[in-house]
Amino acid sequence: MTETHDTGAVTGTHAPLTLAEVEAVARAAHAGRTDKAGRPYAEHLRAVAEGVRARGGDADQIAAAWLHDAVEDDVLPGAWLREAALSRRTKDIVRAVTRGAGEPLEAYARRVLATPGALLVKEADLAHNADPARLAVLEEATRARLTEKYARMRALLGLTAAS
Repeated sequence: MTETHDTGAVTGTHAPLTLAEVEAVARAAHAGRTDKAGRPYAEHLRAVAEGVRARGGDADQIAAAWLHDAVEDDVLPGAWLREAALSRRTKDIVRAVTRGAGEPLEAYARRVLATPGALLVKEADLAHNADPARLAVLEEATRARLTEKYARMRALLGLTAAS
């Protein structure tokens, strides 16, 4: 028997989801949700996907960007991710950037760093989350708390301020 290493094979018997289909799934899953500033949540997903694309990310990373909050925010169950017609790499990235309830930031950062392709997705997520224009509409205490949280995560991931 020959051993193969799955770097992009799609699980299941269905054709792989296209990026447009992944986007549609993510938008539908987050329909009606808003971010802390009251904006449609899909705007954040689009910004992260575009941030990944602009940073040279590939299709697996862009798909993961669209789905990066879906399991963590309980809008798609883990079983959906396991069974979805996505590459193993996309699924691994989504799992890596999904922080568990109560999970220490250090453990979360180690998993992101250990998963090929995940750092770029998290970098794009942090960049959009920390966008001064997004933070400016929040009340001062929330803005300060989030700014510190994002800076700490960037430091744990070894990202520079200019990333």
